[in-house]
Formats: sequence, C-alpha cells, structure tokens
Amino acid sequence: MVDVGDKLATRREAVASAFVELSDAVLEALPQNPKGNPLEVARFAGIQAAKQTSSLIPMCHQIALSFVDIQTKIVEGGVAIEATAATVAGTGVEMEAMVAASIAALTIYDMTKALDKGIRIRDVVLIRKTGGKSGEYRRGSL
Repeated sequence: MVDVGDKLATRREAVASAFVELSDAVLEALPQNPKGNPLEVARFAGIQAAKQTSSLIPMCHQIALSFVDIQTKIVEGGVAIEATAATVAGTGVEMEAMVAASIAALTIYDMTKALDKGIRIRDVVLIRKTGGKSGEYRRGSL
C-alpha cells in the first residue's frame, strides 16, 4: 500500500457509473420480481459494497466514508447506475464509487438472470472526482 500518512485530510468525492443492458421484456418485468425490487436491492448492495472496498481490493486503504448513494434509472435499453462516495480523509474514494456501481450492476444481473441470460454489464467508469492533491477530474474534459 502507498503511504498516505502525510496527505492532508480533505473532503473527497467520487462519482462512478455502470450500465446494465436489459431486453424490453426484462425492463417491463423489473418491479414485479419474485426476489423483490431489483433497483432497490441494488441500491443497498452498492452501499454495502462501497463500505467493503478495502476488503475486496488488496491495495485499497480502509477509509471512513461520510456518504454513499446509489441512483438507478430505467432508460432505453437498460438501467443506468450512478454511485457517489465521499469522505474526509487522506486518500480518495474513486474505488469505493466504482465498486459500488459494479456491485449494484451485478445485483440487478443476479435478480433478473432468470428472465434472460443475455444481460450485459458495461461502461463501468469514473465520471468525476474532487478533492485531494490531484484536484478535480471530469470524464471527457482535458
């Protein structure tokens, strides 16, 4: 692990996204799932996953998260997921946001796989991050 002991504790926030590609039939069936509402369960799973990031990825620091949220939105062709993680610490929360988005997507897959085996998870990316030594990052900006 990298030594972050000399870094200033500042507010840091990261937003990541993922997309779960679903057929129209699966999208129509989303709320009426025998296992429960996949979008709500994915929200809880993503929050829980963010808190476990350092246990899942060996070189990640264990940090106290001050905020985690997962937003899901049914859109044409699937479900768009946006995960936000924040902390006041000496290291960033990009991995926490990306793990949250990934696990939320996997949860939707798990809860809908009985309806369609062709589900795809794609576009897990960091959208933006703020705080820390490297400052602000926004996907797509120079």
